[in-house]
Amino acid sequence: MEWLGNYRQMRLGWTTLLLTALLLGGCGTQGIEREPVQEAPAKTARQSPERTWGPVMKAVAMAQLYPDGKSVVDLLPKRDPAAIVADFERLQQQEGEIDKARLQAFVDANFDPRPENETRLSEAADTSIETHIVNLWPYLTRDPADTDEGPWSSLVSLPEPYVVPGGRFNEMFYWDSYFTMLGLARSDRFDLVRDMVDNFAWLIDTYGFVPNGTRTYFLTRSQPPFFAPMVALLAEHDGEAVYRRYLPELMREHDYWMRGADEIGPGEVREHVVQLADGTLLNRYHGSENWPRPEAYAAERELAARSDRPAPELYGHLRAAAESGWDFSSRWMADGQHQTTIETRDILPVDLNALLYQLERTLAHAWRVEGDDAQAARFEALAEQRRSAINRVFWQPDGGYYTDYDWRQGHLTDAISAAMVYPLAFGVADPAKADATAETVRRELLRAGGMVTTTHNTGEQWDAPNGWAPLQWLAVSGLDRYGHDDLAETIARRWIETNRAVYQQTGKLVEKYDVVDPAVGGGGEYDVVDGFGWTNGVLLDLMHRYPSQASQ
Repeated sequence: MEWLGNYRQMRLGWTTLLLTALLLGGCGTQGIEREPVQEAPAKTARQSPERTWGPVMKAVAMAQLYPDGKSVVDLLPKRDPAAIVADFERLQQQEGEIDKARLQAFVDANFDPRPENETRLSEAADTSIETHIVNLWPYLTRDPADTDEGPWSSLVSLPEPYVVPGGRFNEMFYWDSYFTMLGLARSDRFDLVRDMVDNFAWLIDTYGFVPNGTRTYFLTRSQPPFFAPMVALLAEHDGEAVYRRYLPELMREHDYWMRGADEIGPGEVREHVVQLADGTLLNRYHGSENWPRPEAYAAERELAARSDRPAPELYGHLRAAAESGWDFSSRWMADGQHQTTIETRDILPVDLNALLYQLERTLAHAWRVEGDDAQAARFEALAEQRRSAINRVFWQPDGGYYTDYDWRQGHLTDAISAAMVYPLAFGVADPAKADATAETVRRELLRAGGMVTTTHNTGEQWDAPNGWAPLQWLAVSGLDRYGHDDLAETIARRWIETNRAVYQQTGKLVEKYDVVDPAVGGGGEYDVVDGFGWTNGVLLDLMHRYPSQASQ
C-alpha cells in the first residue's frame, strides 16, 4: 500500500495548485461498478451533435444516408441547431415516417458536408517517398485562422496550428500526434511540434485531460497518454526548460488518469483506476459514458440489438475500447472473436500502464528540473511501484511475454499482441523479460511485412493481418533499447519495404498495412484512408535510423 500512500501525499500537496479535473463519473465498490451519471464532462461537450441536434443526428445515422457514421457528426449546421431540430420535429408530425429521399433533402437544406482532405499531390512520378512525406505536411496542416467551421461545428478550435491524420480525420488526434511529431522532428519542423504540444497543453488546461480528438463528440474520453513523450521529444530540441514549462499540464494529466485512487480500497474500481485485492494500484481504459458513440451510432445500436447483454454495459465497453486506440481488437473480447463479448473495462492493459510509468518518470524528471527534490522523489517512488507491479501482474511466464490482466476474473488474458513491446519501449522490463519478449515477438508476431498486431484474424482492424506504424516504432525502439538490434532492424526494414511497395503501386501512404501478405490493410469500421499522419512520421523516423534501408 506504499504506492497508494505516496499517491495520496502527492495529491494533497497539489490540491491547491491545480484545477480539479472535470468529473466524468463512474465509481465502484467491491469490484461492482456504479456506472457514471450521464452528463457531459465539460460545458463544450454539450455542443456535441447528439446533444445539439440529436433527433436529426440519430435519424440520419439510422437511415444510413452516409457510408461512414463520422460523416454524420461532422456535418456543419447552416443555422441554429435548435431551429433545425424544431423544423425536423414539425416535419415528423406532418409526414410521420420520413423516407430516405425526404430525409436527405432535409439534410441538404440544413447542413453542409464536412471539408474533405486533399492528399493527392501534383508530383513527378519518380518523387521519392521521403520527399512525398515532406510535401504532404502543408496539406495535412491546419491553421486555426483558416479552419473556422462556424459556431455549430463539432470541431474544437485550437489556439495553434496542428497536423491532422488525413482522410476522414480532419481534426487533431491524441496518440496519433506523437508519431506524427516524430516525422515533423525529422523534417526540422519543430515549429509545428511546439505548436502541437502547446495545443495539447491547452486541451488539458481547458478540459482537465486530453480528449480522443478535437471534436465535441470526443470530449468524454481520452486516448493512450502520450503527452509525456511529446514533451520529452520537444525537450530534446529546446532544452530542459520544456519540462518546467509543461509541468502543470503533466501533473493534470496524471491526476486525470489517477482520479479516485485515494477513494478506493482493495477490490474496488473508480473510473480509470483499479485496486487489486493485494492493494496493487493499476489502470484501465474507461471511456466515461454508456450510450453509443455518436460517430458510430447506427453500428453500435445494431450491435446492441444482436447482443443479449444490457445495452449500456455493451456501450461502455465499446467506448473504453475507443479510448484505448485499439478499436477494435480481439484483446478486448471474451471469446477472442466477437464484439458482442467485449469487456474492455474489465481488462488492465499492459500498454496503458507502461505509458503511465513513463508519465511518472517524466514527472520525476520535471520536478528535478524545477528544483523540488521531494516531489521528484515521490514520483520516482510511484514509478518504481508501477514498474514492479507491471513485471509482476502482466508477465506470462509460460509464454515469455507481457499480456493483459482481467481484474474482474483475477487472471491474465494470455492475449498475444504487439502491446507486449511497451514495457521494452519505456524501460519497464528487466533484461531477462526483455530477452524472452524479443523471442516471442520473433516467433509469434514477425511477418513478411513487419510486426502483426495480434495472432487472431477476426476482421477487426487491430488484429491480424494488419500492422500499424506506432506499434512498429515502439517495437523497434524497445528492442533496440535492450540490445536486440538485429530484430529491431528486421522489423524496421520489413515495415519500410511494405510502405515503399504500396507507395510505388498507389502513390499513397495509408493508415494501416497487411503485413502477412504486404499490401494496404483492411477491416474495421471504415475504408482504409490515406494521408497519413502517423505512417508518415514513423516511416521518416525509421528511414533516418536505418539510412541503408531508406536508400534501397
